[in-house]
Amino acid sequence: MKYILVCIALSFVGIGNAQDCAYTFKGQLTDFHDGTPIAGAAIYLKERDSYTTSDIDGKFTLENLCKGPLTLVISHIACDTKTNTYAITGNRTETIYMEHHIEELKEVSVTGRTASKETTTAQETLLKAETIDKYSALNLGDALKEVAGVSSINTGSTIVKPMINGLHSSRLLILNNNVRLQDQEWGIEHAPNVDINSAAQISVIKGSGALAYGGDAIGGVVVINPSRIILIDSLYGKVTTGAQTNGRGYNIATTVNKSFASGWFGSVTGSYKQNGDFEAPDYQLTNTGVKSTNFSLRTGKKTFESGFEAYYSYVDNEIGILRASHIGNIQDLVDAINTQQPLIIRDFSYAINAPKQEVTHQLAKASYYKRFKNFGKLSLQYDYQNNQRYEYDIRVGDDRDKAALDLTLQTHSARADVVVDAKYGLKVNFGILGNYQNNFANPDTGVRRLIPDYDKYDFGSYLTSEYKLNKNWTLDAGLRYDFNRIDAKKFYETSRWEERGYDADFSQFVIDDLGTQLLTNPIFDYHNLSASAGAKYRINEKSYVLGNYSLSNRPPNPSELFSDGLHHSAARIELGDIRLKPETSNRVAGSYHYTDSKFDLNVEAFYNHIDGFMYLQPTGVQQTIRGAFPVWEYQKTTANLYGIDLTAQYAFNEQWRIKDKSAYIKGTDEDNNRDLIDMPAFNTVNELIYSKPDWHNFSASLQSEWVFEQKAFPNNNFEVFIAATNENLLVDISTPPPAYHLLHFYTDLDFKVSKNTNLNLAVSVNNILSTNYRAYLNRLRYFADDLGRNVALQLQLNF
Repeated sequence: MKYILVCIALSFVGIGNAQDCAYTFKGQLTDFHDGTPIAGAAIYLKERDSYTTSDIDGKFTLENLCKGPLTLVISHIACDTKTNTYAITGNRTETIYMEHHIEELKEVSVTGRTASKETTTAQETLLKAETIDKYSALNLGDALKEVAGVSSINTGSTIVKPMINGLHSSRLLILNNNVRLQDQEWGIEHAPNVDINSAAQISVIKGSGALAYGGDAIGGVVVINPSRIILIDSLYGKVTTGAQTNGRGYNIATTVNKSFASGWFGSVTGSYKQNGDFEAPDYQLTNTGVKSTNFSLRTGKKTFESGFEAYYSYVDNEIGILRASHIGNIQDLVDAINTQQPLIIRDFSYAINAPKQEVTHQLAKASYYKRFKNFGKLSLQYDYQNNQRYEYDIRVGDDRDKAALDLTLQTHSARADVVVDAKYGLKVNFGILGNYQNNFANPDTGVRRLIPDYDKYDFGSYLTSEYKLNKNWTLDAGLRYDFNRIDAKKFYETSRWEERGYDADFSQFVIDDLGTQLLTNPIFDYHNLSASAGAKYRINEKSYVLGNYSLSNRPPNPSELFSDGLHHSAARIELGDIRLKPETSNRVAGSYHYTDSKFDLNVEAFYNHIDGFMYLQPTGVQQTIRGAFPVWEYQKTTANLYGIDLTAQYAFNEQWRIKDKSAYIKGTDEDNNRDLIDMPAFNTVNELIYSKPDWHNFSASLQSEWVFEQKAFPNNNFEVFIAATNENLLVDISTPPPAYHLLHFYTDLDFKVSKNTNLNLAVSVNNILSTNYRAYLNRLRYFADDLGRNVALQLQLNF
């Protein structure tokens, strides 16, 4: 009887167990964006160690499931792998959303070498991490010259301001980690305050074809992005150190990244570099050293559906200005132009004395994003920037240690951005943004303030769209509106106010009459409309063409409106004009790209018509207590710029290839029937490259850089009376220097240190022949030659 009862009990247990393993799970895999089914996905059942797949409707069924947890690992060739765990207590039906848009899930290697473009039909060039790494000891402006059509306007060798198709300063927009850089960019001698070691990818967009970033980018947009986040448990980074002979410089930079499969991440970058006095081929360039300290911190959490990020960066630059460029009066300038060597040459030193700049720039950002099913993505961002600029002139007496220019610029920005991409082939992006900026010009410098105090308010909204018509055609278009208000407080000399006719046209701005001076409160409102449209046509698998039209408007900046006094570092009196109106640019561009296994060609052409183009024009000479100085006034004209940029590469075989990068631009002042000032001359860079991957990834290149003499320039020369000699002298500030040809060499090797660590050793020699030359767009060309030979060694440990 006992055995019969045990058998009956075991039967009931067996029945219970059979019932517990009789459940069914029905799932459907659906695209998160547009709700379309995902077919052919692999579904791994962790508890059973078995697989199944989704059918053409994205559905799958799991039968005979037991009570308890069910873990599914779902993977698809165009999706991020997803792991979901469910509690099985009965039959269950679930819709599982997957990300099926490949452009959202571009793979990222540990070294951050992959890259993606910001635009579809604009003329855009990417600089990837391996190119950026070469410029660890240099700056952003140097790296951007890797792109055809990008040059620079320099103040010596350390202040390098990028120029795209002949336009620079306020006509270029620079974004650092999705934050528009605000750092007194109006000055020719104000280089962007960005640490290039924090960049993993740089996009150079010619023209204003990226309206989500700004409508006033008449020249172009530079987008600097950090490395992408890897959603795995990983620790990786790099350490770069180097030294160079010219300037006896040294530098070190390190980046460490930590990421987790859960989405949390963090990274820190720090860098330091110092150079002493640089050398021309025949002499020392006294007081041209530079010292730079940089730090950035980035942290947050990233998942497919939502995420946030906090970012902070600190840049501190101390930059010496060539001692011989300090001009006391016109006689000094004439002597400098007529003398083949600098008037002051001293022994090498790391000391940085006046004239010099000290600039610190701080940036803080917080952002958040959320994706919504069958809709798109919402992003919110706030950022704050603080830019402190000191410019030191050579002074005597109690003011010898005071900065002649002391500016503090604070900027608060907020934006909301929405991307709607639920329908395959159509992407719509719209957003709004607001900006408040305060500039404080310290009145206690003992020098008349060149730039006044002001508050600036900006509001913008934009709408852009991209439509993939078919496999060959892609179209895009955009529209943007911006409102800008400048509210300034400025002292004018009464004589200057009346001389320029402001007393008749702007009497409402005067709020206090101090006799010899007037306190004014100019307030200007600007309404600006921008638009773009473009198309890309893929001819075949090897080639495509694209065309783009952009309309952009740029209001005058505070320098163009309010400059009023002696700009010491430029040795000239600069006068703004409060009558200036916004520039209007109409730019048409076209490109052709071809690539195959041996040959790569990219040709870009553009035409840019700018109404109300603002520029500085010499108009005379003014006598001051320090001597006579030329007077330069901001004026406007109708400008036409057109040109062509070419990049080509041909591989003779697996080891040898040749590259060419050439650019031609022409700028004309239509109102005065003459050439525009400060246009880059035709230049071509050709490079012969040898590579042997089997030899520790060995590569070596010899580069030929040929810059032609600029024949198209306006004659801005003027005569001045020198009382000491009782004679009139011609001041030749216009004639460009002759053409020059330079040779450069670069080589590098990779060594495997461990499974996940490698060491890159690079050696470069710039200006191999130590050729004497002066660049037309270097504003210190009147005083000294450019740099002589420079041998640099760089070690980079990637881990």
